[in-house]
Amino acid sequence: MNNSFLIEIGTEELPPKSLQTLAVAFHDGVVAGFAQYGLEPSGTEWFATPRRLAVRIHSLKSKADDTSETLLGPPVKAAKNEAGEWTPAALGFANKQGVSPETLIAIDTDKGERLAITRTVQGAAITDVAATVINQALAELPIAKRMRWGSRRTEFVRPVHWVVCLYGDHDSFDPIFDLVPSRVSRGHRFHGPQSVVIDSPERYEAILESCHVIASFDKRRALIRNQVITLADQLSLKANIADDLLDEVTGLVEWPVALAGSFDPDFLRVPSEALIASMKEHQKYFHVTNQNNELEPLFITIANIESPEPERIINGNERVIRPRLADAAFFFDTDLKTHLKQRDSELAKMTFQHQLGSVLDKVKRVQQLAMIIAQEIGADPGAVETAAGLCKSDLASELVNEVPELQGIAGGYYARAEGLDDVVAKAIREHYLPRFASDSLPSSLEATAVALADRLDTLTGIFAIGETPSGSKDPFALRRSSLAILRLLIENKLDCDLDSLLDAAFRGLPVTP
Repeated sequence: MNNSFLIEIGTEELPPKSLQTLAVAFHDGVVAGFAQYGLEPSGTEWFATPRRLAVRIHSLKSKADDTSETLLGPPVKAAKNEAGEWTPAALGFANKQGVSPETLIAIDTDKGERLAITRTVQGAAITDVAATVINQALAELPIAKRMRWGSRRTEFVRPVHWVVCLYGDHDSFDPIFDLVPSRVSRGHRFHGPQSVVIDSPERYEAILESCHVIASFDKRRALIRNQVITLADQLSLKANIADDLLDEVTGLVEWPVALAGSFDPDFLRVPSEALIASMKEHQKYFHVTNQNNELEPLFITIANIESPEPERIINGNERVIRPRLADAAFFFDTDLKTHLKQRDSELAKMTFQHQLGSVLDKVKRVQQLAMIIAQEIGADPGAVETAAGLCKSDLASELVNEVPELQGIAGGYYARAEGLDDVVAKAIREHYLPRFASDSLPSSLEATAVALADRLDTLTGIFAIGETPSGSKDPFALRRSSLAILRLLIENKLDCDLDSLLDAAFRGLPVTP
């Protein structure tokens, strides 16, 4: 007989960034566990909210098919002595299997005749193995750091407060996480009742939704996306939805409600990337832009409650974001008081690699190599020399220290604020491109020259000191640097002698390969 199955692990709020990974791993572990017992799970799906991980199987056998197995014993010729009596070997085998020696049979094998017994193995019953399968799946979840709670010895990523386990109408199972499973779950922390009865696996989603919990991660994710886009459209603006932020926000709420707030337009004098980073990393806000792709002083946040007074939630979020943006503005204003070249003394204190010197030492090598590349590809040598000499200066800035992903971007803003040529500012900003496989390339030959020089210096330097990447370790991202060099040369159709550039890079190193 086949029936549907549901397992729900109710917890305190799970880490949002790893929620999807945990849910998928739990699903895979449960399904694989039942399959190993021959219970043939089919039609499987997973659910995940901040307070629960769940798996539903639409068809699962109540009991696996019985099987037969043959157990081999000692050779037949060693089964009896000269008097025709059973030998200790034969008696020991029979006793171990719980049968009399007379019931043993002889079976031909590639090693001769052997005593054997054939018996029927009862198939596993769902009620007997469910707890074992689930506990094993939970134990194997990819959790970096587990915790204990109360007086229990069990460990999990967050304290477990309830377990729902159903097979059709059956709800009596062995303990899971030292808790006796039942059919009682919990709804939304604020909107729903304290407890809710799940009467069948098929009605799991509908029952929770009646308690203001959208159990499906994918359904909740799609709902958030649609709400954000709809709200931005109402404002005649464009919503900018990063997939990683959307996943994280989906892991933070059970009943999403999109709300729009605003911040002081004066903050727009700060680089938009800094404002976006503050809104995204600290507050989990979606930013909006106008038709010219310029940042607007508005944001969209996702509440986990349907409030009769949404303006109070909006006001609270507006109060919270102001000091975050004020910090970014303070760092930006402070950085503007110091020219990029004046940061060389700070770069000299930063170690790039102890055998290869400081970041300033690297900058000087990159500058020399970039000048050689500029001559080969026809870039403006003056702009390349200036940009290469300043390309790492923003690493010593307050803004990059606070938001590391702004390196290069901040330097480009500071270069423009100093009145440097736009070609120089763009080369400083773009010399980190491409950052990943599908990333865009620098938009000018000057930026390309600096980008090539930076990567060639890193590549040759790290190989020169013997820190070559292995199958599992590549701390200096040499593979990514190599691919970036090839893309810069091939996609820009640059007629460069790569061997001579590598030789020039090796000659500039403070170590001998």
